[in-house]
Amino acid sequence: MKEMELYTLWTNKAVEDPDLQAELSSIAGDNDAIKDRFYRDLEFGTGGLRGVIGAGTYRLNIYTIRRATQGLADYVNSLCTDPSVAIAYDSRIKSDVFAKAAAGVLAANGIKVYIYNELMPTPTLSFAVRELGCSAGIVVTASHNPAKYNGYKVYGSDGCQITIDAANTVIGKINSVEMFGGPKYISFEDGISSGSIEYISQDVIDNYYKNVCAQGIHTDIIADSGLKVVYTPLNGTGNKPVRTILKKVGITDVTVVPEQENPDGNFTTCPYPNPEIKEALALGLKLCETVKPDLLLATDPDADRVGIAVPSENGYVLFSGNEVGAMLLEYICEERTKAGTMPENPVAVKTIVTTDIANAIAKHYNVEIRNVLTGFKFIGEQIGLLEADGEADRYIFGFEESYGYLAGSYVRDKDAVVASMLICEMAAYYRTLGISLLDAREKMYKKYGVYKHALESFTCEGVTGMEKMKEIMTSLRTNHPAQIGGLKLVVFEDYLTGKSKCIETGAVSELTLPESDVLVFKLENNASVVIRPSGTEPKIKAYYTTTGNTHEEADKQCEKLSADFKSILGF
Repeated sequence: MKEMELYTLWTNKAVEDPDLQAELSSIAGDNDAIKDRFYRDLEFGTGGLRGVIGAGTYRLNIYTIRRATQGLADYVNSLCTDPSVAIAYDSRIKSDVFAKAAAGVLAANGIKVYIYNELMPTPTLSFAVRELGCSAGIVVTASHNPAKYNGYKVYGSDGCQITIDAANTVIGKINSVEMFGGPKYISFEDGISSGSIEYISQDVIDNYYKNVCAQGIHTDIIADSGLKVVYTPLNGTGNKPVRTILKKVGITDVTVVPEQENPDGNFTTCPYPNPEIKEALALGLKLCETVKPDLLLATDPDADRVGIAVPSENGYVLFSGNEVGAMLLEYICEERTKAGTMPENPVAVKTIVTTDIANAIAKHYNVEIRNVLTGFKFIGEQIGLLEADGEADRYIFGFEESYGYLAGSYVRDKDAVVASMLICEMAAYYRTLGISLLDAREKMYKKYGVYKHALESFTCEGVTGMEKMKEIMTSLRTNHPAQIGGLKLVVFEDYLTGKSKCIETGAVSELTLPESDVLVFKLENNASVVIRPSGTEPKIKAYYTTTGNTHEEADKQCEKLSADFKSILGF
């Protein structure tokens, strides 16, 4: 159907949401605006939906939510005789509306719905799925994207985001659903009154907190450590759970950034609410100048990622996700070994774009390191494999460079609540030894060598964006560079074909990970470049790794890699 025909159809049919009608009226006669909203459907990717909130097939709204949920309902009903689905939502614009729209579709399809009665972090959804024995789960969030976005992530009965095969099956069912009239639906209020929709009890939340606290190693020393913390939930879901868990383990000197304490889907004080970037932490850093804490914590809107800053001679400095993850791995390995609580044959898991210093740490402590594809669901999958063998306790830690961390197997997604607790515990413990987190980081680098990492994202928005990303990946596959940043290419890996090629000998070997649109350029001197299209955003991402004897040496080489590769990509 042509864009104008779809526009007319939506003008006549999308009448339940006055915001959509107002938007449709405002773009009357604007062919470009109409095309942008209707030239394609919002794609249900490997994890679910993510897009700009608004009217049209290529926007997130109650109609695209209902259509996707009908496909999910058909999938769940095809597998289960007594199905149930848990739902959580964050502080974003219309998150509660979208969550209730999904609940209404599920209930109309005979599926029991358990939903939190207030906004909650993403990891609590994973926990509820497992705790309540649900067939699937949904969390309405767009993580750290700007305010104009929202999303819809789907989880399996194991508490992980659904697999690629499951997603493909759901996509097939969604494609058979008409946008208007296709989804079955009852109102949320009717679902509550009939008992087909039920609020998740406080017992589930309390059990979640209990499991988080159980991951502590030295929680007994925290209360007397004198640790002082500034915390910002970035107007998201972390405020209650993070402050609750810190209080439970004895951290009481917590100052919350007042402008970012309460939920606000407009994110007026941090337009890009991502703890990976310094701009999002600006108000927290400003407050640090007055409060003088030992640590600044910042969680993203759905509280599955956390970033930190620590004091130095030149003000507060941010640590990268790679650094925090590596430090937590070192801390957990060292202190659990000392305490005698390290399991036999311990396992740590990281993604292929995450720092290789983890390999050195794991080797030092005789920990098996498992590398998986980008996406925390693959880390969760490894926990599930261990659990299936009755060995879930072997898992000690998992992390990814994008500020996601998890200790414990109680959830199967990254968890900023447990990460915040462990970061504070680590800082408090080191503080009792007279060591700052800055000191601990330098000690780690002296022990294992300096690893420098950088990430660049290249935006490819609009109608031509997806095609541009495909062209870039195709070009790199067929004409990969012989060197990058002055470093020779040693090994070229293509996870789409599953092949690894040694450049010197020409020998080709098989990769063991699942098919994925990822290219890896392994260079001399243990440097590398990894490139992949984002699965959730109109971006292509490049990850750089360099090593050196000093920070300056590694930094300089990383700058060379970045400049040269950017030129190769044509940006």
